[in-house]
Amino acid sequence: MPTVKEIQKRINSVRETQKSTNAMYLIASTKLQRARKELDATRPYFEALLSEIKRVFRVNRNVESRFFYPPGEDDDHKGCYGILVITGDKGLAGSYNYNVIKTVNRLLKEHPDHELFVVGEYGKNYFNSHGIPIRENFWAASNHPTSYRAREITSALLERFMEGHIDKIYIVYTDMNRGEARVMSSRILPFHRGNFVSPTAGENEAPVTTEFEFVPSLEEVLGIAVGSYLSGYVYSALVDSFCCEQNARMAAMDNSNRNAQELIDELNRQYNRVRQSLITQEITEVTAGAMAQKRKRKKKKWQKAES
Repeated sequence: MPTVKEIQKRINSVRETQKSTNAMYLIASTKLQRARKELDATRPYFEALLSEIKRVFRVNRNVESRFFYPPGEDDDHKGCYGILVITGDKGLAGSYNYNVIKTVNRLLKEHPDHELFVVGEYGKNYFNSHGIPIRENFWAASNHPTSYRAREITSALLERFMEGHIDKIYIVYTDMNRGEARVMSSRILPFHRGNFVSPTAGENEAPVTTEFEFVPSLEEVLGIAVGSYLSGYVYSALVDSFCCEQNARMAAMDNSNRNAQELIDELNRQYNRVRQSLITQEITEVTAGAMAQKRKRKKKKWQKAES
């Protein structure tokens, strides 16, 4: 059975761990609120870009662009896939990173011809340890997502796409939907035209005439708008993943705090039992000693009386 000193030492150790997990919980909560605030501040800009792309399709629904499938066509699941994977830099976030890796592994098996673009140290370490080649790793983008980092990632993806090295771009990230984190695997290039055509517009409806002049051309303007819109999509995915990671870390730290408190309560009960046992033993020893002294005095008294 452990001694009182050993139990007290373990209680202090668990309390120090609890302080660390509680601090990590508060830090994750602060990061979560800040990231959401930054995303909300930039959302109107990217919504305006989406409106401008829709405006182009209202002018000319059949405009040609590498960023869109031709009218009536959709994904043929052929060609080289560029896969952007968003993981965290650290663990201690429950199954957050594991779920992303699991989805990516399934996608890699389905499409052996691929190039891998990884955000986050966890993903980089995993793919390197399993001998899976990485085309490019974006350091520190997952821990502090910014629109600048999103543009940097988008630029790398578009460069490979425009040079013809990859035919499609997919992104795997974690999204918070109705309070539940869910791993998303979405194609972000090429787009389907139906995503940018108003659902109320009839197929036989005549294109909208406009007095706007697109310089240098409608196709070039569309390409620039799509690049910026894609950057916004990546930025949103980075922030969503970051928020999910912090939320998962908060849940993990909260569970750790509760488990630590339960362990402390159990150790305190054990400490009290051992301490009470020691007190009882000390009382027993004192009582036994007192009784022995009393018998000794009585014996001496009898011996004197007999003599």
